[in-house]
Amino acid sequence: MIRAAATVLLALTLGAPLTAQAVDPAEISSRAADLLAKAANALDDAETRADRVEALTATVRAYETGLSAMRTGLRQAAAGETARQAALEARDEEVARLLGALSTMERSPAPLLLLHPSGPAGTARAAMTLSAITPGLQKEAADLRDEIEEIALLRVIQENAQQNLRVGLEGAQAARLALTRAIDERTELPLRYAEDPERLRQLLETSDTLTAFAAGLGQLEGIEAQGARFEAARGALPLPAPATVIRGYNEADAAGVARPGLLLALYPGALVTSPSAATLRYTGPLLDYGNVIVLEPAPDTLLVIAGMETVYGEPGEILAAGAPLGLMGGLGERAGEFPQGGALEAGAERSETLYMELRQGNSPVDPTQWFAATKDG
Repeated sequence: MIRAAATVLLALTLGAPLTAQAVDPAEISSRAADLLAKAANALDDAETRADRVEALTATVRAYETGLSAMRTGLRQAAAGETARQAALEARDEEVARLLGALSTMERSPAPLLLLHPSGPAGTARAAMTLSAITPGLQKEAADLRDEIEEIALLRVIQENAQQNLRVGLEGAQAARLALTRAIDERTELPLRYAEDPERLRQLLETSDTLTAFAAGLGQLEGIEAQGARFEAARGALPLPAPATVIRGYNEADAAGVARPGLLLALYPGALVTSPSAATLRYTGPLLDYGNVIVLEPAPDTLLVIAGMETVYGEPGEILAAGAPLGLMGGLGERAGEFPQGGALEAGAERSETLYMELRQGNSPVDPTQWFAATKDG
């Protein structure tokens, strides 16, 4: 029996069926792998669709959903391994004694273990003592086996998740590049009004703040847009990308600077889309905000989104809800390049920031009354 137990302990390091405590990260990783496989199929299908931009936008979002799920499974597996490894290390002395006892029992023939110098009575007492402690040793060995098993399996889960994550990141980057090409290749864009390029140039040159630029932009030729639909969506609009709100409306940063908008944290390379049907009023660099897109979802209402590495579209273009606006940076200069160091180990963090401001008339308003934004986004 002891020989069998020792053999099992050795075999556990080579892999074994998933235990109940390790099911969650394994299931999450499996579901995420399935989502990434479906996204890969969608990428192939998108190239044959008439509306490639719409199809590729959905494909990029599908990849992002699968990657987010894969990161979740990877984090849970890593956390589980760390916790179990710490528990084992805390029991180092206990484990050493247990393995020493098992080793001694393994090397000594059972009859010799029962012999006692004091004769038959001592031998009987030794036998009773051994029979009393053997079940305890067996239970401790079983507990140790379970801990080793869970650590080994969590490592396998992480290795598989790492591979799937890398393949998914490569697929997502391919989808982003295909989306950019599809947008560049468009020849007919629905324009609602003709922007005045000279007035826009003068406005850019003379505006020294985002507020001044937005106020001046509001004075350019306006539209009769879908204001009623936008108003009806109050409180239910999606954020322009899966994100976490890291600074709220008029919430000061570490330097004490407060801005009248939301600061969002996104994953590197995330696709940014229009939260609502709107007309594109401006796209391009502005002051120290990086690339900025200004949308007009309703008359006298502007939505300012800043911080993307790549922006799409031309002023005057009519956008549907969910239309692609641009891509966040953080993926490196070369296509397919990934964050260095341990970023993949637990999944890339939401290291990119996007600023969003909603203005009505000439004044900013709190976007949280319009968007279904939460701290757990």
